Amino acid sequence: MMKMNKSISGKIFFGVVLSITYSFGQSEGLTSSPYSLYGLGIINQTSIGRSNSMGYTGIGLKTETEINNLNPSNFALIPKNSFFYDIGVMGEHNNFSNKGTDETRTTLNFSNLAFAFRITDGLGAGITMVPYSDVGYSLVGLQTNIEGTNETFESNVSGLGGLNDLRLNLGYGIIDKLRLGVSASFLFGNIEEDEAFITTNSAFQLTEATNYSGVRLGLGMQYDISEKITFGSTIQFPTSLTGNLKRSVIKVLDGAEVTVEDEETDTTSDFNMPMELGFGISAKLFKTLIVTTDYKRNFWNNTGQAENIGNYVDQDIYAFGLEYMKDPTSFKYKNRIRYRAGFNYDNGYLAINDSKIDGYTITAGIGLPIGQGTNSMLNFSYGYGSKGQIQNILIKEDYHLLTLNLSLEDLWFKKRKIN
Repeated sequence: MMKMNKSISGKIFFGVVLSITYSFGQSEGLTSSPYSLYGLGIINQTSIGRSNSMGYTGIGLKTETEINNLNPSNFALIPKNSFFYDIGVMGEHNNFSNKGTDETRTTLNFSNLAFAFRITDGLGAGITMVPYSDVGYSLVGLQTNIEGTNETFESNVSGLGGLNDLRLNLGYGIIDKLRLGVSASFLFGNIEEDEAFITTNSAFQLTEATNYSGVRLGLGMQYDISEKITFGSTIQFPTSLTGNLKRSVIKVLDGAEVTVEDEETDTTSDFNMPMELGFGISAKLFKTLIVTTDYKRNFWNNTGQAENIGNYVDQDIYAFGLEYMKDPTSFKYKNRIRYRAGFNYDNGYLAINDSKIDGYTITAGIGLPIGQGTNSMLNFSYGYGSKGQIQNILIKEDYHLLTLNLSLEDLWFKKRKIN
């Protein structure tokens, strides 16, 4: 008898895909960090499935039971007749502190969608979409003295949007121990920034909306040193994103509104993306424990870019993760539950007043199996992190991050016996 739930689950999944794609296109509510003021915003590290609770590691993680989007070569291991889906949602609670005040904010939105399948023996493919960067800052009611007078003006600054990474992955097994992969990313998104300056009898408002788009290529490799140890590496090649900028400037004086500027340009906002190198290793210990560690280096210095009050600098990311599961084949449900933890340190890619904006995240999570005889899993992850510091004009940001991933396996064209 052929399994008949393929069309039903497929319709449900693609309905959700349309909803999430629309949400990604809106690019709203994914962060509220003041550090998203700079460049393309906060660079996203959250991933797919269990990686979120393992310190965002996975470059060297060999897995045949789910999607690993951190290394395209791992798609070569998609099992025959399997079709994987992964849908994620993310909630973040932030607390910001400086020398004078504290503030809290909460955001909630979809975090990813992905699917993967096997094409032929040794060749697998997948399509993933995750946020590449997030913008969501708001600085309201800033009072500044007007030089040479006793008057002040109020400034309000806000930004919203970000970039999405829609990626096609192909993985091929050269030999049993060696897998190679290639990826092609379409980066796209919109960032809108508003600045308003208000005095007693006048106001000035500047609005800039920039649409970014570009293609980026990447390669990946995984090699099984032994049955229990795997080494992996990745590279994302540098590219330039095309920016289409629309600027609007409005001035209000004594109640009369005047449009000072309203134009669109195609080249003034191009943005250079750095080369990114990654290395990772995973090991299976005592038949129950998996340990992973990753290192990434992003070469921002070579992009030749700078902010008004800061410079782009080379970035190093160190990550560690582990997963414990008693027995994946046990008929007892509790023995198949996966327990995970991890740590991630990012020394930052932006230096303000010679101080790098570094940060760390501590993660923990659990994987709850869905059904028997399938690799479907409900993945919960919690992360606590901190970035920045209370020094000069900098802000210390502490955050709590919750992710929920529904990681499903659909078995296609597989015969099932009924007694």
